[in-house]
Amino acid sequence: MISGSVRAPVLVLGLGNTLCGDDGVGPALIAELARHSEEWAGRVELVDGGTQGLALLGVIAGRRAALILDAVALGGDPGTIHVLRQPNLAAHRAGSAHEGNAGELLAAAALLGDLPERWVILGVEPQRIATGAGLSEPVQRALQPALARALALIEELG
Repeated sequence: MISGSVRAPVLVLGLGNTLCGDDGVGPALIAELARHSEEWAGRVELVDGGTQGLALLGVIAGRRAALILDAVALGGDPGTIHVLRQPNLAAHRAGSAHEGNAGELLAAAALLGDLPERWVILGVEPQRIATGAGLSEPVQRALQPALARALALIEELG
């Protein structure tokens, strides 16, 4: 966890494997958002969930809202920013390189009755998901626009 131990009503959860190229975009966005965390004064908790998958269910439980940051492969151009919103959870089972991607995590939370009232997935279309650290050029270029979109979504959810 990046923020303190107080459970904030809004969760921002970065998912991904930093050792698998563009799959590390979720943790990269969490690191960028950490520079803004003082603005939210206990309203928002930032969590780098890495590849923990369904082990993150306890992190989601009890939240009013959640923003999940992940690599989301929907067939668009690399670096495309996707915003996937509720209520159609079945449509959000987009692929990523790690187990327990955003769609699967939210579906499991819904099954357990722990799905936040409001949630959004902010995804960046990957170019390369393969062994190796570092984001591809198109995903690297998408970081700042994705960060701006994440900040706006946090304000909307918070």
